[in-house]
Amino acid sequence: MKSFLKLLAGAAVAVAMSASVASADVKIGIAAEPYPPFAEKGADGTWKGWEIEIINAVCAAMNEKCKLVPVAWDGIIPALLAKKMDVIMASMSITEERMKTIAFSDKYYNTPAVMVAPKGSKIDGSAASVDGKIIGVQVSTTHANYVEKHFKGKATVKTYNTFDEHNQDLVAGRIDAVVGDSIAFNPFLTSSSGGCCEAKSELNDETVFGPGVGGGMRKESTELAAKLNAAIKKIREDGTYEKISKKYFDFNIYGG
Repeated sequence: MKSFLKLLAGAAVAVAMSASVASADVKIGIAAEPYPPFAEKGADGTWKGWEIEIINAVCAAMNEKCKLVPVAWDGIIPALLAKKMDVIMASMSITEERMKTIAFSDKYYNTPAVMVAPKGSKIDGSAASVDGKIIGVQVSTTHANYVEKHFKGKATVKTYNTFDEHNQDLVAGRIDAVVGDSIAFNPFLTSSSGGCCEAKSELNDETVFGPGVGGGMRKESTELAAKLNAAIKKIREDGTYEKISKKYFDFNIYGG
């Protein structure tokens, strides 16, 4: 009888553990700062945007319950490594430098970087045109890496914690140009305050920007990486990705 009771108890524990694993949330790390049209918190406190919808679609394709974990951008990789989240899905470019620390899923979008400056400015994205100028860029981004690589010694670089902050300084005339994602600039450039400025040039350097944006994970998360890759492939093939993207963009955001 005792052995039978032990067997039942062991089975109960196993079932409980299995249920716990099955119901555990996959924690998705996003940047706490607004980054429209990819992610921003609405007036009702819920997160919205293209990337949020893609996260929801991917989680459904994985048959997983997911939980968003907003973290300040400059601390998002340390938070991943500290196991405060399982995946970063916050428009993080896949780069060789980051892959020294974390692993990535397959890409789920790829858009070019641009330099934005006041209309009428002679700044054109070349090193010569920014000689003696002040360029704003968000800290800990591939855009900051591009500016450091291509404009060091020419321009003064000013870093900001958020994307909105460098846009505000550009409008105020405290800096001469900013570098960032072309799509993320659209809400600013089409706003009343952003009417002062325009995209001057597309900036390309795959050694800096990498092949696109992917989900960042701890290197040991191989099972999760496989599930995430399968989910990205599934929503691309079944039309979910295109359906979501058409609500926000009139071009192919996935890239070539």
